[in-house]
Amino acid sequence: MQPAPVICGIGTSLPDRVVTNDDLAARLDTSDEWIRTRTGIRERRTVDPGTATGDLAHAAAQGALKSAGSAAVDLVILATTTPDHPCPATAPHVAQRLGLTGVPAWDLAAVCSGFVYALACASSFVRSGSATRVLVIGADTYSTITDPDDRSTRAIFGDGAGAVVVRAGTADEDGAIGPVTLGSDGSLKDAILVDAGGSRRPLLDGLAHDGRYFTMQGKTVFRHAVERMSQSAEKVRTEAGWSTGDVDCLVAHQANARIIDAVAAHMGLAPEQCALSIERLGNTAAASIPLAMAEAARSGQLRAGSRVLLTAFGGGATWGAAALTWPDVTPVSI
Repeated sequence: MQPAPVICGIGTSLPDRVVTNDDLAARLDTSDEWIRTRTGIRERRTVDPGTATGDLAHAAAQGALKSAGSAAVDLVILATTTPDHPCPATAPHVAQRLGLTGVPAWDLAAVCSGFVYALACASSFVRSGSATRVLVIGADTYSTITDPDDRSTRAIFGDGAGAVVVRAGTADEDGAIGPVTLGSDGSLKDAILVDAGGSRRPLLDGLAHDGRYFTMQGKTVFRHAVERMSQSAEKVRTEAGWSTGDVDCLVAHQANARIIDAVAAHMGLAPEQCALSIERLGNTAAASIPLAMAEAARSGQLRAGSRVLLTAFGGGATWGAAALTWPDVTPVSI
């Protein structure tokens, strides 16, 4: 019998520094009301100088391994768009810090869909028998790539990391990951963009503002995010054999509260069925889904056996969704 991927541990890590809407309003032409009504965000976490994505990823991974009850894994996948360095990848160093030297480890860049993409990769390795335990991390520090003077992006993003351990098990276990779907559309590559720093536009000495910060075409992203997240979530729901009434919780990428509301409405789900961390954490990119799952588990919204849909949309454009049942695990925050 083919093994099934099963989530058996979850961990999180957040910077200590809290940045409120009022803190931003003291610097930018904005207000708490303006930010809340457009995004649903009240505050977010921001790393201090000297703290990198790899530091948050390492701490979240420690939490996930502790939650899983074992530090042994066969491979490590880190979903991030803000690696510690352009080269090398951050994942091998995170693995080494965890005592996993020699274990395959790599970064995966699918922006805000990164965690779902990484979960899909982990699931495939487990189903094929190539791995029995996989550490999947989503971590980003968007405060390092957003323009501090741009209210449209600075107000949205926060920093954080979340991780899960996926092990080989059976499809009838709590925690089993069911259908997964992924997609992309490169014609939307400019909708979410950091223009400089790659081979097409190297980040040369003297390049101050132009191209080095994150930019986003808000209306375009909103429209495509709602469409793609709804469609992909419906696809895996159908493939799982669930009716709309069978779904206990929707864990959507925490991009914007209005996007989450719109996706839920498209799917016929009530607002109270959505896991939400955006008000307190903002958009944490690849970390948003594991962070939202952990918060929902801590609050009791997710219980062992809950039927869960994950769905995300990110730059590229990329999107993906997964259906799973929630395991009997306790999230660990470090």
